[in-house]
Amino acid sequence: MSDARQISLPDASHESLIIDSIDRFLERDVRPYIRALEDSDTWPKDIVDRMKGLGLFGATISPDYGGLGLSASTYARIVERVSAVWMSIAGIFNAHLIMAAAIERFGTKEQKLTFLPRCASGELRGAIALTEPDCGTDLQGIRTRTHIYRDRYIVNGSKLWVSNGVHGNILVALVKTDPDMDPPHRGMSLLIIEKNAPGLEVARKLEKLGYKGIDTGEIVFDDCEVPRENLIGGIEGRGMQQILSGLELGRINVAARGCGIARACLEESLAYARTRKTFGRPICEHQSIQIKLAEMSTRLEASRLLTESAALAYDAKERCDMEAGMAKLFATETALFNATEAMRIHGAYGYSKEFNIERYYRDAPLLAIAEGTNEMQRMIIAKQLVKRHPA
Repeated sequence: MSDARQISLPDASHESLIIDSIDRFLERDVRPYIRALEDSDTWPKDIVDRMKGLGLFGATISPDYGGLGLSASTYARIVERVSAVWMSIAGIFNAHLIMAAAIERFGTKEQKLTFLPRCASGELRGAIALTEPDCGTDLQGIRTRTHIYRDRYIVNGSKLWVSNGVHGNILVALVKTDPDMDPPHRGMSLLIIEKNAPGLEVARKLEKLGYKGIDTGEIVFDDCEVPRENLIGGIEGRGMQQILSGLELGRINVAARGCGIARACLEESLAYARTRKTFGRPICEHQSIQIKLAEMSTRLEASRLLTESAALAYDAKERCDMEAGMAKLFATETALFNATEAMRIHGAYGYSKEFNIERYYRDAPLLAIAEGTNEMQRMIIAKQLVKRHPA
């Protein structure tokens, strides 16, 4: 698997080598073990170790820090392929790479040199800690606070739905460094917190309908001590801006995951429709099934194009919250649509664990919520439309 780690320039031939390595990894090291890992909701340690060997934890990190330096466009194609096999493992490296992107874009030189090489190798596997028990979409309502004591930040509060929160060993947390600031986002900052920090506790692993295997936890900070040099960028009050920029890549990832699930649903429905017979002929010859397949395929292709558009804007370093929001909105709704249609095409078999459809049906709803709900994406899109097209 070392061939992918040696690739630094994402041209077409290198991209092909990476994709081939990913495909071999998925068929040999992932697909045979999904059902057992899903049933037991077990964190896939062996798969994570192999992802480290492939360089996936450094996929979008610059080669200057030991990463592959892949474009968002190439990264999105990888995420689609991974998610078409098992969406959960895409989440393991996505949360990590959002964290790394925040450090790489906004961190000090010392922070980049200290953390990014270990993130790229997978020695450090990271998480983003944003959501709280009383705060999800409205991040300005967070209650986790910190104050300075001597040379340390002292953090108090809790974070929920932290992907990689249990088995990861580093996180970036959004905290209030100035709780009295108005508007609130000007008093918010990002802190890099290693899991061995005094006062940090993993309170529990959260049980979920789907998205099995990946560890999702609750983190509690009780007078948690964090070195002052771990403030991203070294200047307080910029945390909201920094994390929203990082979420652009996260939403492209979620859109690509939506494409992956939509693709898997379509491919398995096509295969089933060719072999399943009713009234003496394959069901793919029935008009009602053909209409479903046509709609599923068209929505998937549109989702891919939107995701590619957002990824290209991100690679060009353009503001792309609208493009990423459009891709995330449409692709995840397509995943939901295709999972439902696949269930209907498969009939009772789709409801059975004999087939993968029931897993896609459980996983797809998460995508409409993750990295900002689809309702919020609509608001972001509308606001940007108005801003970009003044009267």
